[in-house]
Amino acid sequence: MGTRFQDLNLSNYFLFAAAAEDEEVSQLLLETLLGIRVGRVKVSVEHSFLYSSDFRSVRLDVFVSDEVEVRYNMEMENRERGALPQRSRYHQAEMDVMSLAPGEDFSKLKPVYVVFICTFDPFGLGKYRYTFENRCIEEDFPLGDGATRVFLNTKGTNGADVPGELVNLLHYLEDSTDTYVGKTDDPKVRRLHERVVRLKRSREWEARYMQFEELLQEHKQEGRREGRQDGMNCILKLTAAMMEAGEGDQISRLSTEPEFLKAMLEKYHLEPAE
Repeated sequence: MGTRFQDLNLSNYFLFAAAAEDEEVSQLLLETLLGIRVGRVKVSVEHSFLYSSDFRSVRLDVFVSDEVEVRYNMEMENRERGALPQRSRYHQAEMDVMSLAPGEDFSKLKPVYVVFICTFDPFGLGKYRYTFENRCIEEDFPLGDGATRVFLNTKGTNGADVPGELVNLLHYLEDSTDTYVGKTDDPKVRRLHERVVRLKRSREWEARYMQFEELLQEHKQEGRREGRQDGMNCILKLTAAMMEAGEGDQISRLSTEPEFLKAMLEKYHLEPAE
């Protein structure tokens, strides 16, 4: 059984995406996380919860645009899955494709921010915020293509170098409780918490969360079943290859000698199931 909806922290993928559908919440998050003035925002709700075509994966992204036509993508990251810079590049390209009509001049491309909020340090330098833009290496000036990628780190240690409200918000994401809020006089955190508490009281959102959890559990079980089936198929192929090569008398060693199994898989160019 997973965590109760009422006990979730805002760092939870589902609760974050649900909360960010509130346009005031998205505006507050963006302004605090990025340290910039953001106009009135519009959340693309249809892109907040994205399912793959075969329902094998779920993405919880929030696409936002503001009144001056800047586009933002926010994503919560709770574990290191690798290739985070490349994924940010993909999201940027995806947003560019969405914002430019076929045949429209490239100068019409809107400024974009790709924002990853991580509960781990993505670059290991202890920063609460890492901001990237394309720059000329030789002369160190910005390319000016309007693309900015920002990685936030709730485990930062350079509190003296960033606004206190950023630190408070990042800590709140991992401890979205009355107790934490009671220890801070940050008005933005208090406003955000009011919205989160109201969301957690929603029976509709609680039901959606339970359905979401059931879907994830089904996917995990399906993945385990597929993994077992793939493993069986791999062993069947291996034993057939060994029989054909005259090594049938060695098959019994496969179940008792892991190193021998590994060597045979490599010899016959077969991949074991993950």
